[in-house]
Amino acid sequence: MRKIDTLLAEYAVSHQTKLNIAIHYICVPLIFFSLIGLLASIPIPNVITNALPVFLMPYAHLGTIVLIFGLFYYLKLSKTLFAGMLLFSVIVLLAINYVSLFIGIPLWLSMLIIFVLAWVGQFIGHNHEGKKPSFLKDLQFLMIGPAWTMSHLFDALNIKF
Repeated sequence: MRKIDTLLAEYAVSHQTKLNIAIHYICVPLIFFSLIGLLASIPIPNVITNALPVFLMPYAHLGTIVLIFGLFYYLKLSKTLFAGMLLFSVIVLLAINYVSLFIGIPLWLSMLIIFVLAWVGQFIGHNHEGKKPSFLKDLQFLMIGPAWTMSHLFDALNIKF
């Protein structure tokens, strides 16, 4: 059995009820999005951003750096999973840029609100399930949550990974 299959199966053990699964389908992408948005709110030196082409400047932030390292992790697990997470990551970066430009409150505040509400949702789902979140056993499962969600999308689209 491939490592990704083992990790997804272990993650699925604490995600069995329809309510918990539905909550995770919503909250895991929102946590991913808001975490990258929070990281995007941390300024990086102008020396780095000024060295980039103008069209890349809005994406020169700590969130992008963390995404790149995360994508290497997903590539190690599965090329198809990597492709899906790469596409999702690009959408996340574009959405964060949109929020930072067009929402009337600071980016960090909007992301913090989403982050807190999504985690509240996660814990409601796990309380309903009666099982602790997987990441309390192994922090690696913080990375597997988005992969698990992506794997369900792949299953729905009949994409083998």
